[in-house]
Amino acid sequence: MSTNTTTSAVSTNTRPITVTTQSIVGIAVLGLATFFAITTELMPVGLLGTMSADLGVSEATMGIVVTVYAGAVALLALPLTAFTAKLPRKAVLVSTLVGYTVSNLMIAFAPSFAVVCAGRVVGGVAHALFFSVASAYATRIVPPRLAGRAIAFVYSGSSLGFVLGVPVATWVAQHIGWRPAVFSIGVAAAVLATVALLFLPAVSGASSPHIGSPKAWARTGLLSVVIADLLLFAGHYVVYTYVGPYAIDAGLDASMVSGALLVLGGTGVIGLWLAGMFVDRAPRQTLIAAVAVMAAAFAAMPFVHGSLVGTMVVAGVWMAANGTTGTLFMAAAIRSGGVSPDIAGALINGASNIGIAGGAAIGGQALGIVGLQYLPFAGGAVLLGSLGVVVLARRGFPVHSVGQEHLSTSSIEAITSSLAVVTTSVPVVGRAIQTLTGSVATVTGSHRTHRTQ
Repeated sequence: MSTNTTTSAVSTNTRPITVTTQSIVGIAVLGLATFFAITTELMPVGLLGTMSADLGVSEATMGIVVTVYAGAVALLALPLTAFTAKLPRKAVLVSTLVGYTVSNLMIAFAPSFAVVCAGRVVGGVAHALFFSVASAYATRIVPPRLAGRAIAFVYSGSSLGFVLGVPVATWVAQHIGWRPAVFSIGVAAAVLATVALLFLPAVSGASSPHIGSPKAWARTGLLSVVIADLLLFAGHYVVYTYVGPYAIDAGLDASMVSGALLVLGGTGVIGLWLAGMFVDRAPRQTLIAAVAVMAAAFAAMPFVHGSLVGTMVVAGVWMAANGTTGTLFMAAAIRSGGVSPDIAGALINGASNIGIAGGAAIGGQALGIVGLQYLPFAGGAVLLGSLGVVVLARRGFPVHSVGQEHLSTSSIEAITSSLAVVTTSVPVVGRAIQTLTGSVATVTGSHRTHRTQ
């Protein structure tokens, strides 16, 4: 295996960009880690029915396991990241993977609902640190001009978690049991922690982490990025929380929801790819277009609700546009220069989870008022708030990056080849990835069973 991979810059700057094999492997490990992180976070959504029946609580009560997780992330992301900022980044990241392992194993063997909640809190603590560290970590192990693409690749693991991780875990739970499904994710996280310990490049902590203050965040534009991100996630989850019931109400057979979600998830991956293409060339313009398209899709969905094909096409456009936003917001936060990259990640991480919880709550209230067909109007109204912040906040979303002019842009092939490097070096990871295929079960099944009756 060669020690270096060289690619040419895509921009007018013709200097070659050299990426070491160690960096490629590191990006792959981070991408796989985000896959298991998202799977751990959202897996209970698809298992609420079977878990509630086994533990003797209602589905509504079981939903608390989602709330406590998001609450832990929202409350702890910033303080934990600041507290650990001086520690070696590799040790912190591996510890988060160990946290995911402990969380899943606690839940898999939990004798009661209370222990399940405790396990979810452990997972939330790990999650609060993981996503705050992972994106910044990616930017530290590649050349500066590749950093944005590295973030995009790390976020591809999140998309795969939505598209494959959660649905496959749900499918396993339906056919074997929820405990084996959770146990399997715990074991996979343990294997990945070992892989990270062996292969992830070491990165030192910050000698003097720059946390800043709310005034500094506002002055640099970081605060506007955080607010826009929160509103984006809130608007998205107003509708996404109920996407299964919405599709059924539009005419989709209940047995086909899993396949429909797989298609929609695939459009999100397309959006992620587009983000990688434009995160450096035109980040502001791309984000404005993406949020505007999402809002327009929400405005159109009620009018095509009588047509299943029309609903799916518009929903596909919505999900593709949304797929670009995670990378663009994280890159904007890091580029603002208002705080250290890890702190920027913590703020975005916390804001996203507040948005998720708030969006689901708004969706629940709107659903009772306007019904499923017109629910997207509520989500669209929140998205317009996010769009307004992005348009007006030129410091947070400049036309041309100032702090890190070349945050990245280069051929992504060198980075995508890293998955092959990892799976070749560690066969057990390769086998684990190969098992993550099959029929997709609905992520929102639990919502459908008790909200549409």
